[in-house]
Amino acid sequence: MQSSQPSQSAHQPTPPFNFPAARRLREALGMAHGHVAYGMRAGYGLTYVTADTVAAWERGLASPSSVELSALAATLWCSPGELMGAARTLREHRLARGLAPEDLARQAGVEIQAYLRMEETGSWRGNERQSATLARVLELELPDFVTVTGRSEQLAELLRSAVTARWQGYVRPVAKLLAVERRPVEGALRQMYDDYQSRMARTLNWGGGAGSDASGEAGRDYLDRVLEHFWPLVRPGHRKD
Repeated sequence: MQSSQPSQSAHQPTPPFNFPAARRLREALGMAHGHVAYGMRAGYGLTYVTADTVAAWERGLASPSSVELSALAATLWCSPGELMGAARTLREHRLARGLAPEDLARQAGVEIQAYLRMEETGSWRGNERQSATLARVLELELPDFVTVTGRSEQLAELLRSAVTARWQGYVRPVAKLLAVERRPVEGALRQMYDDYQSRMARTLNWGGGAGSDASGEAGRDYLDRVLEHFWPLVRPGHRKD
């Protein structure tokens, strides 16, 4: 009698799964569904996996759990990231890199239980050095780093304040939040401040009530999209070690 799927998989959301990629990789190896299922049973103890299970994954009718995804990747001689869709959370980025939570916690210098809580809540609590290490190990682009650590709104609020007040006072807190050097942040905030103030000045110079209304609309639009204005101005390669 086949054993049932482990209940622990139900406690965590399944990672995004790229089922066309799974099919392409299997076919490139000349493997049938049954070969993949056998490899997962024999090599990784997933005794419930059958040819039908693998076929259902490839048709998008079901998605593998994180444990199943890792075993499937190993069976297909690829990285978990090659079988995943776009990673959206800290946990998914870790899975894409094929890292166990203990390994990532150790490299980042975070206690494992604290790390697991942060992964579960989607709110990163590491200090500046730990944040820089996390971004480096997971090879996160800055927008991904801000998203997976739950800091998007905090960053947006800092940027809104910077462009509407004295931007110089926000260089340090923005750089600290991003775990990057101050120089690229300084250049980005200066440019954004100039852009915002120039936009406001142009609309105010139209005169009259219509100009005032346009000014308010232009300002709100810029502030609503402040992150979109910020990312192109921050150059990569300024991570702290």
